[in-house]
Amino acid sequence: MNKLTREKQIEVVRCLVEGNSIRSTSRITNVARNTVSKLILQLGEACENYHDEHVQNVTSKRVECDEIWSYVGKKDVNCTSEEKTMVGIGSVWTWTAIDADSKLCVSWLVGGRDGEYAYAFMKDVASRLANRVQLTTDAHNSYFTAVREAFHGEVDYAMLIKKYGKGKNQDGPDTRYSPGVCTGIEKKPKIGNPNPDYISTSYVERQNLNMRMNMRRFTRLTNAFSKSIEHHIASIAIYFMHYNFVRIHTTLRVTPAMEAGLTKHLWDIGDLVDLLK
Repeated sequence: MNKLTREKQIEVVRCLVEGNSIRSTSRITNVARNTVSKLILQLGEACENYHDEHVQNVTSKRVECDEIWSYVGKKDVNCTSEEKTMVGIGSVWTWTAIDADSKLCVSWLVGGRDGEYAYAFMKDVASRLANRVQLTTDAHNSYFTAVREAFHGEVDYAMLIKKYGKGKNQDGPDTRYSPGVCTGIEKKPKIGNPNPDYISTSYVERQNLNMRMNMRRFTRLTNAFSKSIEHHIASIAIYFMHYNFVRIHTTLRVTPAMEAGLTKHLWDIGDLVDLLK
């Protein structure tokens, strides 16, 4: 990014991490859309490399995992038969693992929602942890085998199964886009001896909401979807680096990376931009 000054790069990245689209960032910063797009790809790669190298040997007690849906290019209903077999167009899932105490995103993976991706994700999670943890996921079928094979049984693992139904006054047109009402939960220990009091996915589900609010391409019912899988992956990498190292968590009063002991100082947007060097 030799054509942009460091100050202008910081301005662009600040807009992006606050949930602006490429077009609105271009208008606000007076930087060409193509230049913004190139910056996303280069910074995303730098952020992913830094995470892979430095988010290691994480000491944790409880980890929560979930997957969040988005799409690239077009929705599944508009995909051809060939496109439906491809990863990178249509539905795309982001797997996330959050430490329940430090709120650190230990790992994420972008791809499909099958057993192959579940195993790759869990293998990466296991490789970044320094000790045995209690792990909670939802009831997605691919999780159990993936956790068993990735952790080799060295984990206290449980599933949290939520039951949904219609609530009161949910038959009107104003509730068309409302989520289902959770009518009950079931906690199912699967491996080891998980503590029932800590079987929860609340923090990782809250993280899913953060992603939808802070990345324009995750906003529902708009045309702000990702147009390429490369930009989708890069934007997620930038988001999580900002979330882990730059953004102060309200309840912790420090960043998740500081709480987890991965850094001793508070990063700013300039530190993110400097990863490009």
